Amino acid sequence: MMAKITNPTIKQSAVIPYRIQDEKLEILLITSSGGKRWVIPKGMIEIFMKPHYSAAKEAWEEAGVTGQVSETTIGTYSYKKLGCNFLVDVFLLRVETVFNDWPEAKVRKREWLSLKQAIKRIQEIELKEILMEFPLHI
Repeated sequence: MMAKITNPTIKQSAVIPYRIQDEKLEILLITSSGGKRWVIPKGMIEIFMKPHYSAAKEAWEEAGVTGQVSETTIGTYSYKKLGCNFLVDVFLLRVETVFNDWPEAKVRKREWLSLKQAIKRIQEIELKEILMEFPLHI
């Protein structure tokens, strides 16, 4: 009998960057590294770093923003890529500074959107659900 091979689950962390502009909530989305989809900043959790700090670091590298990151996750979503399962913890990042230049500026676009627009652009169903509940967390 063959042993069943299970795909590894890789933990990641992400942030939903947001700001209140003219009393309106805005969410920052970025394009995926391939440029085809709209996503939130996320990545592997850095060794010796708490997940929320690691996610905030991704926001700087991928979206060029810094701010106050929440210490508690507001949700988790999963996706599959290259035969692996990814489990992503999502944190909030209240943006304080938006930089004109950042590490991945040449490979990603970014756009501030209303919550409704952001939900429309995101493809992952579980992430859409997290975004729908977003106002409850701020």
